[in-house]
Amino acid sequence: MDGKSFDSEMDLMIRNNHVNTNTILEEILWFEKILEVRFNLYFNNETAFSSINEILAPNLSENTSFYASFVKSLNLNFHERLVFILALIPHIKPAVLDILFTKNERFDKAFTEFGGANSDSHKGFIPTIETALFLLAGNNLGKRIEFLSYFETNHIFSERKIFENFEENTQFFKANNPLKLTLETLKFIFSGEKLTLTYSANFPAKRITTKLKWEDLVLQDFVYDELDDIVTWVNYSQEILMDWDLHKKVKNGFRALFYGPPGTGKTLTATLIGKLTDLDVYRIDLSMLVSKYIGETEKNLAKVFDVAEHKNWILFFDEADALFGKRTMTSSSNDRHANQEIAYLLQRIEDYNGIIILASNLKGNLDEAFSRRFQSMIYFPIPEADERYLLWKKAFGDKLALDKDVDLFEISKKYEIAGGAISNILRYCAIKAKQRNTNIVLLSDIEKGIRKELKKVGKE
Repeated sequence: MDGKSFDSEMDLMIRNNHVNTNTILEEILWFEKILEVRFNLYFNNETAFSSINEILAPNLSENTSFYASFVKSLNLNFHERLVFILALIPHIKPAVLDILFTKNERFDKAFTEFGGANSDSHKGFIPTIETALFLLAGNNLGKRIEFLSYFETNHIFSERKIFENFEENTQFFKANNPLKLTLETLKFIFSGEKLTLTYSANFPAKRITTKLKWEDLVLQDFVYDELDDIVTWVNYSQEILMDWDLHKKVKNGFRALFYGPPGTGKTLTATLIGKLTDLDVYRIDLSMLVSKYIGETEKNLAKVFDVAEHKNWILFFDEADALFGKRTMTSSSNDRHANQEIAYLLQRIEDYNGIIILASNLKGNLDEAFSRRFQSMIYFPIPEADERYLLWKKAFGDKLALDKDVDLFEISKKYEIAGGAISNILRYCAIKAKQRNTNIVLLSDIEKGIRKELKKVGKE
Protein backbone atom coordinates (compact mmCIF):
# COMPACT_ATOMS: atom_id res chain seq x y z
CA MET A 1 0.00 0.00 0.00
CA ASP A 2 1.45 3.43 -0.93
CA GLY A 3 1.60 6.39 1.48
CA LYS A 4 -1.36 8.15 -0.11
CA SER A 5 -3.62 5.08 0.16
CA PHE A 6 -2.57 4.57 3.77
CA ASP A 7 -3.38 8.20 4.64
CA SER A 8 -6.79 7.86 2.97
CA GLU A 9 -7.55 4.74 4.95
CA MET A 10 -6.50 6.43 8.18
CA ASP A 11 -8.68 9.48 7.41
CA LEU A 12 -11.65 7.20 6.75
CA MET A 13 -11.03 5.29 9.98
CA ILE A 14 -10.86 8.52 12.01
CA ARG A 15 -14.08 9.82 10.42
CA ASN A 16 -15.86 6.53 11.08
CA ASN A 17 -14.75 6.52 14.71
CA HIS A 18 -15.82 10.15 15.12
CA VAL A 19 -19.30 9.46 13.73
CA ASN A 20 -19.62 6.34 15.86
CA THR A 21 -18.57 8.16 19.04
CA ASN A 22 -21.05 11.00 18.46
CA THR A 23 -23.84 8.54 17.77
CA ILE A 24 -23.24 6.66 21.01
CA LEU A 25 -22.99 9.92 23.00
CA GLU A 26 -26.36 11.04 21.61
CA GLU A 27 -27.83 7.69 22.60
CA ILE A 28 -26.45 8.09 26.13
CA LEU A 29 -27.96 11.59 26.42
CA TRP A 30 -31.32 10.09 25.44
CA PHE A 31 -30.84 7.38 28.05
CA GLU A 32 -29.96 9.93 30.77
CA LYS A 33 -33.19 11.86 30.10
CA ILE A 34 -35.19 8.65 30.37
CA LEU A 35 -33.44 7.61 33.58
CA GLU A 36 -34.18 11.03 35.10
CA VAL A 37 -37.84 10.84 34.12
CA ARG A 38 -38.13 7.27 35.44
CA PHE A 39 -36.77 8.40 38.81
CA ASN A 40 -39.10 11.37 38.94
CA LEU A 41 -42.13 9.23 38.05
CA TYR A 42 -41.16 6.50 40.49
CA PHE A 43 -40.66 8.87 43.44
CA ASN A 44 -43.61 11.11 42.46
CA ASN A 45 -41.37 14.10 41.82
CA GLU A 46 -42.48 16.95 39.58
CA THR A 47 -41.85 16.26 35.88
CA ALA A 48 -43.17 17.45 32.53
CA PHE A 49 -43.56 13.85 31.33
CA SER A 50 -46.17 11.23 32.17
CA SER A 51 -44.26 8.38 30.52
CA ILE A 52 -40.72 7.60 29.38
CA ASN A 53 -42.21 6.84 25.96
CA GLU A 54 -42.66 10.57 25.39
CA ILE A 55 -38.88 11.06 25.08
CA LEU A 56 -38.03 10.48 21.43
CA ALA A 57 -35.05 8.29 20.61
CA PRO A 58 -32.35 9.69 18.29
CA ASN A 59 -33.15 9.12 14.63
CA LEU A 60 -30.77 6.51 13.21
CA SER A 61 -32.43 6.01 9.82
CA GLU A 62 -29.72 7.85 7.85
CA ASN A 63 -26.92 7.16 10.32
CA THR A 64 -24.11 4.94 8.98
CA SER A 65 -22.11 4.48 12.21
CA PHE A 66 -21.20 1.03 13.53
CA TYR A 67 -23.61 1.51 16.42
CA ALA A 68 -26.52 2.60 14.23
CA SER A 69 -25.87 -0.20 11.73
CA PHE A 70 -25.96 -2.77 14.51
CA VAL A 71 -29.15 -1.42 16.09
CA LYS A 72 -30.87 -1.25 12.68
CA SER A 73 -29.76 -4.77 11.77
CA LEU A 74 -31.55 -6.05 14.87
CA ASN A 75 -34.59 -3.85 14.16
CA LEU A 76 -34.75 -2.88 17.85
CA ASN A 77 -37.81 -1.03 19.10
CA PHE A 78 -37.79 1.86 21.60
CA HIS A 79 -37.67 -0.33 24.70
CA GLU A 80 -35.15 -2.82 23.29
CA ARG A 81 -32.83 0.07 22.45
CA LEU A 82 -33.06 1.20 26.08
CA VAL A 83 -32.01 -2.23 27.32
CA PHE A 84 -29.15 -2.32 24.84
CA ILE A 85 -27.70 1.09 25.72
CA LEU A 86 -28.17 0.28 29.42
CA ALA A 87 -25.88 -2.73 28.98
CA LEU A 88 -23.34 -0.71 26.95
CA ILE A 89 -23.00 2.25 29.34
CA PRO A 90 -20.77 0.50 31.95
CA HIS A 91 -18.16 0.04 29.20
CA ILE A 92 -17.98 3.69 28.14
CA LYS A 93 -19.60 6.07 30.68
CA PRO A 94 -20.29 4.15 33.89
CA ALA A 95 -20.90 7.30 35.97
CA VAL A 96 -24.29 7.68 34.24
CA LEU A 97 -25.56 4.78 36.36
CA ASP A 98 -24.22 6.05 39.71
CA ILE A 99 -27.68 7.39 40.58
CA LEU A 100 -28.78 3.76 40.89
CA PHE A 101 -26.56 3.44 43.99
CA THR A 102 -29.16 5.60 45.80
CA LYS A 103 -30.00 4.08 49.20
CA ASN A 104 -33.42 3.39 50.62
CA GLU A 105 -33.16 5.46 53.82
CA ARG A 106 -36.09 3.66 55.42
CA PHE A 107 -34.26 0.31 55.38
CA ASP A 108 -30.68 1.63 55.07
CA LYS A 109 -30.01 -0.55 52.03
CA ALA A 110 -29.96 -0.31 48.25
CA PHE A 111 -33.30 -0.16 46.47
CA THR A 112 -34.08 -3.78 45.53
CA GLU A 113 -36.03 -2.64 42.49
CA PHE A 114 -32.94 -0.98 40.99
CA GLY A 115 -31.19 -4.32 40.68
CA GLY A 116 -27.43 -4.34 40.23
CA ALA A 117 -24.71 -6.97 40.46
CA ASN A 118 -21.46 -7.08 42.41
CA SER A 119 -17.99 -7.29 40.87
CA ASP A 120 -14.49 -7.04 42.30
CA SER A 121 -13.13 -5.77 38.98
CA HIS A 122 -15.72 -3.02 38.32
CA LYS A 123 -16.61 -0.41 40.93
CA GLY A 124 -19.43 1.12 38.92
CA PHE A 125 -23.06 0.00 38.87
CA ILE A 126 -23.54 -3.25 36.92
CA PRO A 127 -27.09 -3.40 35.53
CA THR A 128 -29.16 -6.57 35.79
CA ILE A 129 -32.44 -7.65 34.25
CA GLU A 130 -34.09 -6.12 37.35
CA THR A 131 -32.49 -2.77 36.41
CA ALA A 132 -33.90 -3.03 32.90
CA LEU A 133 -37.36 -3.86 34.24
CA PHE A 134 -37.28 -0.85 36.57
CA LEU A 135 -36.24 1.42 33.71
CA LEU A 136 -38.89 0.06 31.34
CA ALA A 137 -41.84 -0.50 33.69
CA GLY A 138 -41.27 1.27 37.00
CA ASN A 139 -43.69 -0.33 39.46
CA ASN A 140 -46.19 -1.44 36.80
CA LEU A 141 -46.41 -5.20 37.46
CA GLY A 142 -48.15 -6.02 34.17
CA LYS A 143 -45.46 -4.21 32.17
CA ARG A 144 -42.70 -5.93 34.14
CA ILE A 145 -44.09 -9.33 33.20
CA GLU A 146 -44.47 -8.20 29.58
CA PHE A 147 -40.87 -6.97 29.34
CA LEU A 148 -39.51 -10.19 30.87
CA SER A 149 -40.10 -11.69 27.41
CA TYR A 150 -37.05 -9.72 26.21
CA PHE A 151 -34.90 -12.20 28.10
CA GLU A 152 -36.45 -15.42 26.81
CA THR A 153 -34.66 -17.73 24.38
CA ASN A 154 -36.95 -16.83 21.46
CA HIS A 155 -36.19 -13.10 21.65
CA ILE A 156 -33.66 -11.57 19.25
CA PHE A 157 -31.36 -10.73 22.18
CA SER A 158 -30.95 -14.45 22.81
CA GLU A 159 -31.12 -15.60 19.18
CA ARG A 160 -28.35 -13.24 18.11
CA LYS A 161 -26.28 -13.82 21.28
CA ILE A 162 -26.29 -10.11 22.22
CA PHE A 163 -25.84 -10.90 25.90
CA GLU A 164 -23.66 -13.51 27.55
CA ASN A 165 -25.57 -16.59 28.67
CA PHE A 166 -27.44 -16.12 31.89
CA GLU A 167 -26.24 -18.22 34.83
CA GLU A 168 -28.28 -21.37 35.34
CA ASN A 169 -28.12 -21.10 39.12
CA THR A 170 -29.97 -17.76 39.02
CA GLN A 171 -32.81 -18.86 36.77
CA PHE A 172 -35.24 -19.08 39.69
CA PHE A 173 -34.58 -15.39 40.29
CA LYS A 174 -34.10 -14.48 36.67
CA ALA A 175 -34.02 -10.75 37.27
CA ASN A 176 -30.75 -11.13 39.21
CA ASN A 177 -28.83 -11.93 36.01
CA PRO A 178 -26.38 -9.17 34.97
CA LEU A 179 -26.74 -7.68 31.49
CA LYS A 180 -23.31 -8.45 29.98
CA LEU A 181 -22.82 -7.82 26.27
CA THR A 182 -20.85 -10.48 24.41
CA LEU A 183 -17.36 -9.71 23.14
CA GLU A 184 -18.62 -10.08 19.58
CA THR A 185 -21.27 -7.41 20.15
CA LEU A 186 -18.80 -5.02 21.76
CA LYS A 187 -16.19 -5.46 19.02
CA PHE A 188 -18.68 -4.64 16.28
CA ILE A 189 -20.11 -1.64 18.16
CA PHE A 190 -16.68 -0.08 18.64
CA SER A 191 -14.89 -1.07 15.42
CA GLY A 192 -17.41 -2.47 12.95
CA GLU A 193 -15.37 -5.69 12.85
CA LYS A 194 -16.54 -9.23 13.43
CA LEU A 195 -15.04 -11.13 16.33
CA THR A 196 -12.97 -14.13 15.27
CA LEU A 197 -13.32 -16.88 17.83
CA THR A 198 -10.21 -18.76 18.88
CA TYR A 199 -9.89 -22.52 18.94
CA SER A 200 -10.53 -24.04 22.39
CA ALA A 201 -12.10 -27.00 24.16
CA ASN A 202 -15.31 -24.97 24.42
CA PHE A 203 -15.22 -24.10 20.73
CA PRO A 204 -13.40 -26.88 18.82
CA ALA A 205 -13.43 -25.09 15.48
CA LYS A 206 -10.97 -22.94 13.58
CA ARG A 207 -11.64 -20.22 11.04
CA ILE A 208 -10.06 -21.14 7.71
CA THR A 209 -8.99 -18.64 5.05
CA THR A 210 -7.09 -18.60 1.77
CA LYS A 211 -5.16 -16.07 -0.31
CA LEU A 212 -6.46 -17.69 -3.49
CA LYS A 213 -9.43 -16.34 -5.44
CA TRP A 214 -12.49 -17.99 -6.96
CA GLU A 215 -10.76 -17.75 -10.36
CA ASP A 216 -7.96 -19.98 -9.06
CA LEU A 217 -10.33 -22.96 -8.73
CA VAL A 218 -10.00 -25.56 -11.46
CA LEU A 219 -13.09 -27.78 -11.51
CA GLN A 220 -15.33 -29.44 -14.07
CA ASP A 221 -18.33 -27.50 -15.37
CA PHE A 222 -20.92 -29.64 -13.59
CA VAL A 223 -19.21 -28.90 -10.27
CA TYR A 224 -19.30 -25.14 -10.94
CA ASP A 225 -23.03 -25.41 -11.75
CA GLU A 226 -23.73 -27.09 -8.41
CA LEU A 227 -21.61 -24.58 -6.51
CA ASP A 228 -23.45 -21.71 -8.17
CA ASP A 229 -26.65 -22.98 -6.51
CA ILE A 230 -25.04 -22.65 -3.07
CA VAL A 231 -23.70 -19.16 -3.78
CA THR A 232 -27.10 -18.04 -5.11
CA TRP A 233 -28.82 -19.32 -1.97
CA VAL A 234 -26.34 -17.49 0.28
CA ASN A 235 -26.83 -14.22 -1.61
CA TYR A 236 -30.57 -14.35 -2.21
CA SER A 237 -32.13 -16.76 0.31
CA GLN A 238 -34.03 -14.02 2.18
CA GLU A 239 -35.53 -12.69 -1.05
CA ILE A 240 -36.47 -16.21 -2.12
CA LEU A 241 -38.03 -17.05 1.24
CA MET A 242 -39.79 -13.77 2.01
CA ASP A 243 -40.68 -12.23 -1.37
CA TRP A 244 -42.11 -15.49 -2.65
CA ASP A 245 -43.62 -16.46 0.72
CA LEU A 246 -41.64 -19.70 0.93
CA HIS A 247 -40.43 -19.23 4.53
CA LYS A 248 -43.29 -21.40 5.83
CA LYS A 249 -42.35 -24.28 3.56
CA VAL A 250 -38.57 -24.08 3.15
CA LYS A 251 -36.02 -23.88 5.95
CA ASN A 252 -33.49 -21.06 6.04
CA GLY A 253 -30.33 -23.20 6.17
CA PHE A 254 -28.50 -25.05 3.41
CA ARG A 255 -26.67 -28.39 3.67
CA ALA A 256 -24.18 -29.63 1.10
CA LEU A 257 -21.99 -32.72 0.79
CA PHE A 258 -18.67 -32.54 -1.04
CA TYR A 259 -17.34 -36.01 -1.77
CA GLY A 260 -14.50 -37.39 -3.84
CA PRO A 261 -10.84 -38.44 -3.63
CA PRO A 262 -8.42 -36.52 -1.38
CA GLY A 263 -6.82 -33.38 -2.81
CA THR A 264 -9.61 -32.58 -5.29
CA GLY A 265 -10.39 -29.16 -3.82
CA LYS A 266 -13.20 -29.79 -1.33
CA THR A 267 -11.71 -27.74 1.52
CA LEU A 268 -10.46 -24.97 -0.78
CA THR A 269 -13.89 -24.71 -2.41
CA ALA A 270 -15.65 -24.39 0.96
CA THR A 271 -13.18 -21.67 1.96
CA LEU A 272 -13.62 -19.79 -1.32
CA ILE A 273 -17.43 -19.91 -1.05
CA GLY A 274 -17.00 -18.09 2.24
CA LYS A 275 -14.61 -15.58 0.69
CA LEU A 276 -16.91 -14.99 -2.29
CA THR A 277 -19.99 -14.43 -0.09
CA ASP A 278 -18.19 -12.62 2.77
CA LEU A 279 -19.00 -15.35 5.29
CA ASP A 280 -16.60 -16.77 7.85
CA VAL A 281 -15.83 -20.47 7.39
CA TYR A 282 -15.12 -22.57 10.49
CA ARG A 283 -13.67 -26.06 10.16
CA ILE A 284 -14.89 -28.32 12.95
CA ASP A 285 -12.24 -30.44 14.68
CA LEU A 286 -13.91 -33.84 14.87
CA SER A 287 -11.17 -35.25 17.10
CA MET A 288 -12.31 -32.80 19.79
CA LEU A 289 -16.00 -33.54 19.21
CA VAL A 290 -16.24 -37.31 19.14
CA SER A 291 -16.10 -38.95 22.55
CA LYS A 292 -16.38 -42.53 23.74
CA TYR A 293 -18.36 -41.37 26.76
CA ILE A 294 -22.15 -41.42 26.55
CA GLY A 295 -23.63 -38.02 25.89
CA GLU A 296 -20.30 -36.21 25.46
CA THR A 297 -20.33 -36.08 21.65
CA GLU A 298 -23.79 -34.49 21.66
CA LYS A 299 -22.69 -32.02 24.34
CA ASN A 300 -19.55 -31.06 22.39
CA LEU A 301 -21.50 -30.61 19.17
CA ALA A 302 -24.10 -28.53 20.98
CA LYS A 303 -21.36 -26.09 22.03
CA VAL A 304 -20.43 -25.51 18.38
CA PHE A 305 -24.00 -25.05 17.17
CA ASP A 306 -24.95 -22.84 20.12
CA VAL A 307 -22.04 -20.48 19.41
CA ALA A 308 -22.60 -20.53 15.64
CA GLU A 309 -26.37 -19.98 15.76
CA HIS A 310 -27.33 -16.71 14.03
CA LYS A 311 -23.66 -15.89 13.30
CA ASN A 312 -24.19 -16.48 9.57
CA TRP A 313 -21.15 -18.77 9.41
CA ILE A 314 -20.34 -21.66 7.14
CA LEU A 315 -19.65 -24.76 9.24
CA PHE A 316 -17.29 -27.16 7.48
CA PHE A 317 -17.02 -30.77 8.68
CA ASP A 318 -13.97 -32.33 7.05
CA GLU A 319 -13.64 -36.15 6.95
CA ALA A 320 -17.24 -36.20 8.10
CA ASP A 321 -17.50 -40.00 8.11
CA ALA A 322 -16.18 -40.00 11.70
CA LEU A 323 -19.24 -38.13 12.91
CA PHE A 324 -21.92 -38.76 10.32
CA GLY A 325 -21.27 -42.43 9.54
CA LYS A 326 -23.82 -45.16 9.00
CA ARG A 327 -26.01 -46.34 11.84
CA THR A 328 -25.64 -49.92 13.00
CA MET A 329 -28.08 -52.59 14.06
CA THR A 330 -29.11 -51.97 17.65
CA SER A 331 -27.66 -55.18 19.07
CA SER A 332 -25.99 -53.53 22.07
CA SER A 333 -26.22 -50.49 24.29
CA ASN A 334 -23.21 -48.98 22.47
CA ASP A 335 -25.00 -49.34 19.13
CA ARG A 336 -28.11 -47.71 20.54
CA HIS A 337 -26.01 -44.86 21.91
CA ALA A 338 -24.26 -44.37 18.55
CA ASN A 339 -27.63 -44.25 16.82
CA GLN A 340 -28.90 -41.69 19.32
CA GLU A 341 -25.87 -39.54 18.53
CA ILE A 342 -26.69 -39.62 14.82
CA ALA A 343 -30.34 -38.78 15.49
CA TYR A 344 -29.21 -35.78 17.52
CA LEU A 345 -26.83 -34.70 14.75
CA LEU A 346 -29.58 -34.95 12.19
CA GLN A 347 -31.77 -32.62 14.23
CA ARG A 348 -29.03 -30.04 14.86
CA ILE A 349 -27.84 -29.77 11.26
CA GLU A 350 -31.44 -29.56 10.04
CA ASP A 351 -32.22 -26.75 12.49
CA TYR A 352 -29.05 -24.76 11.77
CA ASN A 353 -30.02 -21.64 9.83
CA GLY A 354 -26.66 -21.14 8.13
CA ILE A 355 -24.60 -23.13 5.63
CA ILE A 356 -23.25 -26.56 6.54
CA ILE A 357 -20.76 -28.32 4.26
CA LEU A 358 -19.66 -31.90 4.91
CA ALA A 359 -16.65 -33.36 3.14
CA SER A 360 -16.06 -37.08 2.70
CA ASN A 361 -13.86 -39.24 0.49
CA LEU A 362 -16.69 -41.71 -0.08
CA LYS A 363 -20.36 -40.81 -0.31
CA GLY A 364 -21.33 -44.34 0.67
CA ASN A 365 -19.75 -43.94 4.11
CA LEU A 366 -22.45 -41.51 5.26
CA ASP A 367 -25.74 -42.49 6.82
CA GLU A 368 -28.63 -42.40 4.31
CA ALA A 369 -30.68 -40.26 6.72
CA PHE A 370 -28.13 -37.49 6.23
CA SER A 371 -28.13 -37.90 2.48
CA ARG A 372 -31.85 -37.17 2.31
CA ARG A 373 -31.29 -33.87 4.07
CA PHE A 374 -28.64 -32.47 1.72
CA GLN A 375 -29.72 -29.81 -0.75
CA SER A 376 -26.58 -30.48 -2.80
CA MET A 377 -24.37 -33.55 -3.11
CA ILE A 378 -21.38 -32.59 -5.25
CA TYR A 379 -18.83 -35.04 -6.57
CA PHE A 380 -15.24 -33.76 -6.84
CA PRO A 381 -13.51 -36.13 -9.29
CA ILE A 382 -9.83 -36.45 -10.08
CA PRO A 383 -9.35 -33.70 -12.71
CA GLU A 384 -9.18 -34.62 -16.39
CA ALA A 385 -5.99 -34.04 -18.41
CA ASP A 386 -7.02 -30.55 -19.55
CA GLU A 387 -7.87 -29.52 -15.98
CA ARG A 388 -4.62 -31.01 -14.69
CA TYR A 389 -2.73 -28.95 -17.28
CA LEU A 390 -4.40 -25.80 -15.97
CA LEU A 391 -3.52 -26.77 -12.40
CA TRP A 392 0.12 -27.33 -13.33
CA LYS A 393 0.31 -23.98 -15.12
CA LYS A 394 -1.33 -22.08 -12.25
CA ALA A 395 0.91 -23.86 -9.75
CA PHE A 396 4.25 -22.80 -11.23
CA GLY A 397 3.10 -19.30 -12.20
CA ASP A 398 5.51 -16.68 -13.52
CA LYS A 399 8.24 -16.61 -10.90
CA LEU A 400 9.51 -20.17 -11.38
CA ALA A 401 11.11 -21.03 -14.72
CA LEU A 402 10.62 -24.48 -16.24
CA ASP A 403 13.62 -26.20 -17.78
CA LYS A 404 13.45 -26.66 -21.57
CA ASP A 405 12.63 -30.38 -21.37
CA VAL A 406 9.58 -29.86 -19.10
CA ASP A 407 6.31 -30.38 -20.99
CA LEU A 408 3.44 -29.75 -18.58
CA PHE A 409 0.83 -30.99 -21.05
CA GLU A 410 2.57 -34.34 -21.42
CA ILE A 411 2.89 -34.60 -17.64
CA SER A 412 -0.82 -33.80 -17.34
CA LYS A 413 -1.76 -36.60 -19.73
CA LYS A 414 0.56 -39.15 -18.15
CA TYR A 415 -0.22 -38.73 -14.44
CA GLU A 416 -3.72 -38.77 -12.92
CA ILE A 417 -3.21 -36.71 -9.79
CA ALA A 418 -5.31 -34.12 -7.97
CA GLY A 419 -4.64 -30.47 -7.20
CA GLY A 420 -3.60 -31.18 -3.61
CA ALA A 421 -0.82 -33.49 -4.84
CA ILE A 422 0.30 -30.91 -7.43
CA SER A 423 0.59 -28.36 -4.61
CA ASN A 424 2.87 -30.75 -2.69
CA ILE A 425 4.98 -31.33 -5.80
CA LEU A 426 5.29 -27.58 -6.31
CA ARG A 427 6.65 -27.20 -2.78
CA TYR A 428 9.15 -30.03 -3.37
CA CYS A 429 10.34 -28.49 -6.66
CA ALA A 430 10.74 -25.05 -5.05
CA ILE A 431 12.88 -26.53 -2.28
CA LYS A 432 15.11 -28.31 -4.81
CA ALA A 433 15.47 -25.17 -6.93
CA LYS A 434 16.43 -23.13 -3.89
CA GLN A 435 19.03 -25.71 -2.91
CA ARG A 436 20.61 -25.16 -6.35
CA ASN A 437 20.31 -21.36 -5.83
CA THR A 438 18.17 -20.96 -8.95
CA ASN A 439 14.52 -20.50 -9.91
CA ILE A 440 14.66 -23.18 -12.63
CA VAL A 441 12.54 -26.30 -12.09
CA LEU A 442 13.96 -29.52 -13.58
CA LEU A 443 11.93 -32.36 -15.06
CA SER A 444 13.68 -34.77 -12.68
CA ASP A 445 12.40 -32.72 -9.70
CA ILE A 446 8.83 -32.88 -10.99
CA GLU A 447 9.02 -36.61 -11.68
CA LYS A 448 10.51 -37.37 -8.27
CA GLY A 449 7.83 -35.23 -6.63
CA ILE A 450 5.14 -37.13 -8.54
CA ARG A 451 6.59 -40.49 -7.43
CA LYS A 452 6.56 -39.31 -3.82
CA GLU A 453 2.87 -38.40 -4.10
CA LEU A 454 1.89 -41.64 -5.84
CA LYS A 455 3.73 -43.62 -3.20
CA LYS A 456 1.58 -42.03 -0.50
CA VAL A 457 -1.55 -43.60 -2.00
CA GLY A 458 0.10 -46.91 -2.91
CA LYS A 459 0.21 -46.30 -6.67
CA GLU A 460 3.93 -46.88 -7.12
